[in-house]
Amino acid sequence: MDERLYPALILDALRNVRYPGNGKDIVSLEMVDDDIRIDGRKVSFTLVFDKPTDPFMKSVAKAAATAIRTYIADDVEATVATRAKQPAAAPAAPVLPGVKNIIGISSGKGGVGKSTVAANLAVALAKEGYSVGLLDADIFGPSVPKMFGVEDEQVYMHEVDGHPLIIPLERYGVKLLSIGFLVDKDSAVIWRGGMASNALKQLIAEADWGNLDYFLIDMPPGTSDIHLTLIQTLQLTGAVIVTTPQEVALADARKGISMFTNEKINVPLLGLVENMAWFTPEAHPDERYYIFGREGGVKLAEKLGVRLLAQIPVVGSICEGGDDGRPAALRDDTITGQAFIHLAHELIDATSSSQTGDNI
Repeated sequence: MDERLYPALILDALRNVRYPGNGKDIVSLEMVDDDIRIDGRKVSFTLVFDKPTDPFMKSVAKAAATAIRTYIADDVEATVATRAKQPAAAPAAPVLPGVKNIIGISSGKGGVGKSTVAANLAVALAKEGYSVGLLDADIFGPSVPKMFGVEDEQVYMHEVDGHPLIIPLERYGVKLLSIGFLVDKDSAVIWRGGMASNALKQLIAEADWGNLDYFLIDMPPGTSDIHLTLIQTLQLTGAVIVTTPQEVALADARKGISMFTNEKINVPLLGLVENMAWFTPEAHPDERYYIFGREGGVKLAEKLGVRLLAQIPVVGSICEGGDDGRPAALRDDTITGQAFIHLAHELIDATSSSQTGDNI
C-alpha cells in the first residue's frame, strides 16, 4: 500500500490505541505531542505521560507503533518517543507581599494633571485612614518630590532580613519614592529604556514599602516600555486614566484605555478622572467656566462603559498647593479638597467592585 502520509492520518490510526489506565484513546487524552514528523515512509512523534514512572509507558508506545503499521501500511516505520509532562511552575512570589492594592495612574498624553491627581489621591486616601505608598514612575519628568515639598531630601537604606532596602520618605501620611530623589533635579534624565526600567524595578523591589492598603504608581504619560515593565513586574489591581475634557486629550485617553484592556495586558480599568473639568474662581465657588470643553470625559466614560470616578475643577489653589509642596487634598474644606476626597471614595468602591466581580 502506497498511501500518502499526513498528520491527520497518523492521528486517526492512533485513535485505536487505548490507555490501559482508563480505556480512553490516546488522541482524545491529548497524549500525542504536537511534533509529528513525516519523512517519506518514516513517521516519528512523541507520547506524553503524566508521570515519568507511568507503568504503561513502554506498552503504549509499542502499541502506537503497531497501530501505525496496522491501520496505515505495514511498510511505514514508526519511531515513538516518550516523555513526562513538565511540572507546573510554582507561582512566583509577589514582589510586594505586604501591599493589598496596586493602582496605576496613567494618561494618554502629558499636561492633563496626572501627577497632580496621583499626589492628591494618595493624600486623600491617607486622610481617610488608609496606609498609602506613592511611586513616581514618571522617569523623565518626576514631579512628586516638588508636589510634596521634599525635593532636597535624601533617601537612605537600611537592612531588612539581611537585604539592604531603600527607605521611602514619608510625607502627609504617604510613603514616597521617586527617581527625582536619585538624580540632579536641574538636569534632564537621559537614559535608554532598559536603564529606566531597571531603575524602576529597584524602586519597587528594593525598597521597604512594608504593609500598604494602596500603592499608587504615577506612570509616565502615553504608552511605552515603562508601562510594560510595571505591568510585568507587578500584578496591578487596576488602572485609572486621567484626561481633560478637550478632544485631543480624549483621543489619547482612548489609547491609554485600549492599552490596559488589551487581551495581552488585561489590567482592570477602574475608571476615568476628568481633570480640569471647569474653572471656578475661589471667591465664587458657584461659578463654572468650561474653558477646556464641557463634559468630554463624562461622554467618553459613557461611550466606553467606564466608570467616571470624579470631575476635578481648576481652582487657583490647586496649582499653588502643588508648587508649594502642600497638595490641595490636605484641606477638605475647599472645592478641590472635597473633589479629591470624593475621588478617593470612588476609587475605594471601584477597587472593591473589581475584586468581587460586581459591575462597575
